[in-house]
Amino acid sequence: MKILRYVFNRTTFMIVMVGLEAQVILGLVRWFGSVAAWIGAVLQVVSVLLVLYIIKNSRHLSSDMMWIILILLAPVPGAALWLFLAGNLFSSRTFRSLVKTTGSSRRYYRQDPDVLEKAEQASPELRGQFRYIAKDAGFPFYENTGFDYYGLGDEGYPVMLEELRKAKSFIFLEYFIIEEGEMWNGILEILEEKAKQGVDVRVLYDDLGSFFTLSAFYAKQLEEKGIRCVPFNRINPILGIIMNHRDHRKIMVIDGKVAFSGGVNLADEYINVKEKHGHWKDNIIRVTGEAVWSYTVMFLTHWNALRPTDDDFTKFRRDPESAGEPDGFIAPYGETPLDTEITGQNIYMSILNQANDYCYIFTPYLIIDTEFINALILAAKHGVDVKLITPGIPDKKIVWQITRSYYRQLMGGGVKIYEYTPGFIHSKVFVSDDRIATVGTVNLDYRSLYLHFENGTYLVNSKKVLDVRDDILETLKSCHQMNPEELKTNFFSELWLSLLRVFAPLM
Repeated sequence: MKILRYVFNRTTFMIVMVGLEAQVILGLVRWFGSVAAWIGAVLQVVSVLLVLYIIKNSRHLSSDMMWIILILLAPVPGAALWLFLAGNLFSSRTFRSLVKTTGSSRRYYRQDPDVLEKAEQASPELRGQFRYIAKDAGFPFYENTGFDYYGLGDEGYPVMLEELRKAKSFIFLEYFIIEEGEMWNGILEILEEKAKQGVDVRVLYDDLGSFFTLSAFYAKQLEEKGIRCVPFNRINPILGIIMNHRDHRKIMVIDGKVAFSGGVNLADEYINVKEKHGHWKDNIIRVTGEAVWSYTVMFLTHWNALRPTDDDFTKFRRDPESAGEPDGFIAPYGETPLDTEITGQNIYMSILNQANDYCYIFTPYLIIDTEFINALILAAKHGVDVKLITPGIPDKKIVWQITRSYYRQLMGGGVKIYEYTPGFIHSKVFVSDDRIATVGTVNLDYRSLYLHFENGTYLVNSKKVLDVRDDILETLKSCHQMNPEELKTNFFSELWLSLLRVFAPLM
């Protein structure tokens, strides 16, 4: 009854408010249409000006094509929808604060020139990638002194608990989804205990990502337990139907000495305690050493944008107690829709373009533009073994249909596509040539690449890259290689898929 009560209250309120807003918009459309014919001409001019504005300021034009089509076909509702879903970057206090805090946090990302020089000397052919990540994207490289890859959430979760129990100073969590159950309750029990001991415990979760899994008052409940908590970009149906830019990051930092990331959210399906879409294939990474500092800064940037707390981040910086022998280089990085860099996509594209022997990819969704399609095909034509591994059991059937709509073209260009037969692939991984890997939260879809706040970890010239490669090779044993004959369509299904692709940036 408790679950029904909080879902009913929050969900019903949102549905009612969205319905009222829709009625207001429709009323305005009818009113404009009945007042005077010349208003229609004015609106057409305004729609053209708005389209020109979108084109001029677009971070990636293909992702904005949907808005251009909508606004030209239906100026008033199209423009109103754009203002609600895309234009809120200009009016949101949250995003203004994020821009300010993100800018001021840049001073904490300091690249050691000696480390960058070592990386460039070790792999001069990758100098461009190193310089882009360190200088343009602004995320420093560190010598890798601690990286562990767990190919299943089931394997990484006990390690998380073990490290949380050791916390003495602070614990920071930033996750897209938190859901009460065995996984979260196991973590929460430790967080409560640590908060009582005086450990600074902070939790940041995405309000939309956890909309159906947490009460609207869950942050207050955690505060009562001594755990400071902030929902990211709280949904406000009065100001916007659905705020379109979500915090999709997965970050856990413990005492500034250990960080966890990867694709796993804090819900039971991610450790296969609960089955939703067959076997859930995901990953967790554990990082120690100096690179933990970048994760700490990423978390504090978002936290202080939403709840100003810390004037100086350096009080959370810790020197590694016992750094291991350097094993290649590591660069944790973030993605934000609030700047001009498309960091996640640029890193993916660089790995693909630099590959000589192979490039293997895990992705739960495949909603990409012609630039990425051409890059995948060109790599295959260059003789690179390009393998894409996607889910065999979908979590969203419409998105799965769009994902499959790319198969024929990619396979025709030499890309090999596999579906994970036992269930759902949620990992987001690129690995290439036994020397480069990136593991994180960035899906191959418009939302992750252009709209969401994301994070990833770039690893180069490390033996641990082979762990990532071996996980993909082992997973391929449970996959089915797709072929064009399995993807027969007719005129109407092709028309339906073409329509879905237009609206893909909203999915």
